[in-house]
Amino acid sequence: MDVLRTPDERFAKLEGYDFAPHYFTVTDEDGTPVRIHYVDEGPADAKPILLMHGNPTWAYLYRKMIRPLAAAGHRVIAVDLVGCGRSDKPARKADYTLARHYDWMSKWLTGMDLSGITLFCQDWGGTIGLYLTAKHPERFDRAIASNTGLPTGDGESEFMKMWVGMMRDATTFPLDQLLPGGMVHKPTAGELAAYNAPFPSDDYMAGIISFPLLIAVQPDNPGVPINKEAWKSLERFDKPFLTLFGELDPVAKGADKAMQARIPGARGQPHHTFPDAHHFIQEDVPDGLVEHILRFIATA
Repeated sequence: MDVLRTPDERFAKLEGYDFAPHYFTVTDEDGTPVRIHYVDEGPADAKPILLMHGNPTWAYLYRKMIRPLAAAGHRVIAVDLVGCGRSDKPARKADYTLARHYDWMSKWLTGMDLSGITLFCQDWGGTIGLYLTAKHPERFDRAIASNTGLPTGDGESEFMKMWVGMMRDATTFPLDQLLPGGMVHKPTAGELAAYNAPFPSDDYMAGIISFPLLIAVQPDNPGVPINKEAWKSLERFDKPFLTLFGELDPVAKGADKAMQARIPGARGQPHHTFPDAHHFIQEDVPDGLVEHILRFIATA
């Protein structure tokens, strides 16, 4: 497997972001080393809050949340999924499968030896994060799902049909058009440049182009059996589980109610829907998310 690595200079002087990079290398099933980037702020001996982003973003998405969470006394880790941000980028679309994403991040989680985790996960960070919670429940104290879900082949919405169809034969990703459409917040030119920083050319975009094809919404998607198996564990997860969704998000609409009904730890929790938040909820209501996360940790 050929792997691309975005040059460090692409991440110099990004608007609103000056966090030091940290790296951990995992080994792919074919023997290829894959370097995974993460931000690590706050007291090293505190229990971690693990922030997991979705497609096509990276740890930059959490820049407004990392410092206040760390200032409250928590270790805050924001990891870049493989193919995103400062993490390595396998070069071919065929290199990316749901099973591989799960394997890469499971090896990262166990290799980092994280435990006592409060998970906050959104979009693909949620799908992968929920799988990690199912596979390693002993490492998680609680979980928060935002604008995400763990699909099991129950069918596509009209949005998903459009999205998957658009990306099936794509050779580039319409990042500048897509991101503003998923926010109420109006990104500045500097913020858009930061979201584009991981991708010096279309060659680096194989991972973010592939993500839509891996969403296990069609019954014959190869990810369906893996996700169904993960749900067996989630349906036994009785630690505190919270949903924080954006009312304006068309991507994961209704997934919050499904998780509340199926996950024992979600019962009686203060679930919340933000009326003024879209899909990239971290851009729209970062202060509100921080408030809910800290209250959840303190009370659940």
